[in-house]
Amino acid sequence: MHSDSTPAGGRILAPDLARGMMLLFIAMANVSLYLWGQEPAGAASHPRAETLVDSALSVFAIVFVDGHVYPMFAFLFGYGITQFATARIRRGIPPQTVSRMLLRRHLWLLAFGAIHALLLFAGDILGAYALTGLALAALLLRGNDRLIRTLLWVLGTVCAGLMLLGAAGVLILSTLLPAELWTADMMMLSNADIMAGVSDYWAAMLARIGQWLLFSVMQVVTILVPFAVLLGGYAARHRWLEGTTRRLSLTTVAGWGIPIGAIGSVPAALDYLEAWPSTLLSSVGWMIIAQLCGIAGGIGYVALFGLIGQRARAGSRGIVGAIAAVGKRSLSFYLLQSLAFAPLLSAWGLGWGATISTAGAYALAGAVWLVSIAAGVLLERAGRRGPAEALLRRLTYGSDDTVPRSP
Repeated sequence: MHSDSTPAGGRILAPDLARGMMLLFIAMANVSLYLWGQEPAGAASHPRAETLVDSALSVFAIVFVDGHVYPMFAFLFGYGITQFATARIRRGIPPQTVSRMLLRRHLWLLAFGAIHALLLFAGDILGAYALTGLALAALLLRGNDRLIRTLLWVLGTVCAGLMLLGAAGVLILSTLLPAELWTADMMMLSNADIMAGVSDYWAAMLARIGQWLLFSVMQVVTILVPFAVLLGGYAARHRWLEGTTRRLSLTTVAGWGIPIGAIGSVPAALDYLEAWPSTLLSSVGWMIIAQLCGIAGGIGYVALFGLIGQRARAGSRGIVGAIAAVGKRSLSFYLLQSLAFAPLLSAWGLGWGATISTAGAYALAGAVWLVSIAAGVLLERAGRRGPAEALLRRLTYGSDDTVPRSP
């Protein structure tokens, strides 16, 4: 999630600002997965609301958060791969050495994800990103622009086609088959009762690692994450967030991407509100469409923060600097969320997830993010990396991250 690729004097603000802000959205998206023992609402990850406030918060999350944040982070992950490689090659480190460093980095990131899932959270995203990095890092390092553009068109077309066909298929089936055939029992692999509702920690551990393996592989196989990572890596080649390319402006992408993401998610929100007759199968169809449009929304968010970053500057203080400080340590603060949510909300911990409302869960998510802000500012002032970033760097870079002496 985080790339410490740019030297201190040349680090750009936009990716860190985007990561820091989106960690709030990640917290909102993930905390709902801990609300177990509550009545589900179709295929949404949010339980059925009991109050108007809960309904409003869930609708906001469906329209602006749920399908947006993971494509956005995947884009930034790819951006970071290219930044990492480019910075080190410019410092004189041979490309084959950089390739070796990226291989170790992604293998260790995969291990981080497995441990995260095993101990705390089945919905870990590090595994999918690491697998994608293993598959695409060499292409981003050595492939030419024409090859990458061609592959982007192919992956984008296949991804959109598969998702649209899948959505159309389940929506058609939902009108032909009796509603009673499609019950919540058929969605157990994504049900919060399995993710957080198992009271025995060791049984929950097995359930989590099984879900994580399935989730990580599916995220790669369905092409969404590889497409977003490759797009981010290509954008970094042309320093898109720095505003040095005229091919597609940040303003255009933000102006189109964010509305597309929101509008495409509205049917899923209306389905959650039971605005029309629906079954679990039709709910899945609307969620697929929301996920597809969420790719545009997530990249639109990146563009928006790129615009904000261009108007600010690296080293900015105030709220912009505080959020960027969190983004520079996004891996650490992503893991911190699970360290807070899992023991408090899971059945094997205090079990609050069975009784807390959506509003209460979002308040907890906001509180954890504010703690991250405070901790990020303290670490920034001390000139220290996040603990997870420091460990990952130690494990993967070593003596390779040095410039060879001239003869």
